[in-house]
Amino acid sequence: MNVWTGRIKGAIERFLKENDFDVICMQEAVWSEDIPELLDYYCTSVEQIKEASGLQYDFRSSAYYLEAMGGHIEQGIVILSRFPIVESESKHILGEYKCINDVYNSNNQNYCAQKVALENGFVVVNYHGYWQSNPIGNETTVECMRKVADMIRDEKRPTVMCGDLNVVAESPAMRELDFMRNLTAENNIKQTLQNLKFVKDVACDHILVNEKVVAKNYQVHDQLVSDHKAVSAEIEII
Repeated sequence: MNVWTGRIKGAIERFLKENDFDVICMQEAVWSEDIPELLDYYCTSVEQIKEASGLQYDFRSSAYYLEAMGGHIEQGIVILSRFPIVESESKHILGEYKCINDVYNSNNQNYCAQKVALENGFVVVNYHGYWQSNPIGNETTVECMRKVADMIRDEKRPTVMCGDLNVVAESPAMRELDFMRNLTAENNIKQTLQNLKFVKDVACDHILVNEKVVAKNYQVHDQLVSDHKAVSAEIEII
């Protein structure tokens, strides 16, 4: 789920306490070692999400940082897991890690992907996709997705990829991932946004699995947690 920097205070915690997830992939997550209490007052941080979910292990990849409220705040993508993380990798996709004061300036966009191997045998990939106003994307969208696909194209272990990919299933960028099953596309999902910012139907949040995984009970959750809806699935190793 794209947590939208946890700005709908309390919503994510309630949602996670009502559900029982083993792995959570988050985009637009925030955390701070300098001012954790102050950050927690204004938004739902990674630490609060960990506590609400009951998941012990995490891997964080910073896209950029902000100097705000007298402290240092990281924003990026995070994988939370009930199972120990035995391997981890963070890959730079586009842009650079730096201090950002205007996160809505397209020149400041930075994107990274992360990949972990869990003790239970699964590989999990998390990516916050390159954003364009048109959810079909452009040539840069394709180039970025190709770099992410290269992380898992030859992966032999059971693999799940999750993320707000910022494109719909019909996008040329998604063809880079055609070696995986797209559960969002298979379930004919037309909308994963809450339309708090953009009033249009866009299914840009995806879960993909490789041939080593059985997936069932795919769900788009209507509970208000951010400007996106959370998506989930039950998965098993073949």
